[in-house]
Amino acid sequence: MTRQQLFENIKKKKSFLCVGLDTDLSKIPKHLMKAEDPIFEFNKQIIDATKDYCVSFKPNMAFYESLGTSGWISLEKTINYINQTCPDIFTIADAKRGDIGNTSKMYAKAFLENLNFDSITVAPYMGEDSVTPFLEYKNKWVILLALTSNKGAFDFQTTNNLYQNVLETSKKWGTPDNMMYVVGATKAEMLSDIRKVVPDSFLLVPGVGAQGGSLSDVAKFGMNKQCGLLVNSSRGIIYASDGADFAEKAKEEAMKLQKEMEILLDNYL
Repeated sequence: MTRQQLFENIKKKKSFLCVGLDTDLSKIPKHLMKAEDPIFEFNKQIIDATKDYCVSFKPNMAFYESLGTSGWISLEKTINYINQTCPDIFTIADAKRGDIGNTSKMYAKAFLENLNFDSITVAPYMGEDSVTPFLEYKNKWVILLALTSNKGAFDFQTTNNLYQNVLETSKKWGTPDNMMYVVGATKAEMLSDIRKVVPDSFLLVPGVGAQGGSLSDVAKFGMNKQCGLLVNSSRGIIYASDGADFAEKAKEEAMKLQKEMEILLDNYL
């Protein structure tokens, strides 16, 4: 997916919402455990319920890999279902990979070619040769970890402004057409400084909802002329209910965020 296609979908849906498919067997409604593939059945109903209100889906690999072969099958069925039923949706493999070049090349093949995700999250610590194999795919994206939403981000990322060094250095590897950055909503006040370094890039912003980040602050400090934001909500949407009405409640939560986003888009674009 190109940057222009993503922006057009944001304008069409009046939304920059990303729904995180962090599907945990211990948290999904109990009646789904009778299904042949409970993980996929849960995902399918969440996708159907929220696809009109979001522009992106982001499965987190840990929730699938932890289940072994069956989890990988559920993931493959999930991404295939998204690509077949809502091809306008931007898909993110939240895998946080990054290794020596030949290994990254295999990770890139796994997620961007075989599974056909639009993008993958990548850790930058090992430097350019660990990232560039992911950038070799046309109309695919690297989403580089810059300033994450967790408490431990302050251990390294803000020390000596390491996150700014990541932004400055990585601009030489990719462009705003194939590289995004993870910036946590819980660090919204720092978005202004980040925009000085990467004014045109899209930012994937986790931390709104269950982690307490402010959507209005993210838009105020982070939105650019093409929106430039994908704001993720996972638990606040997919676990809005643990009953038979889970999909309907997920739809309601996604719709609430979309309505807020519509107002913000009108204000800032």
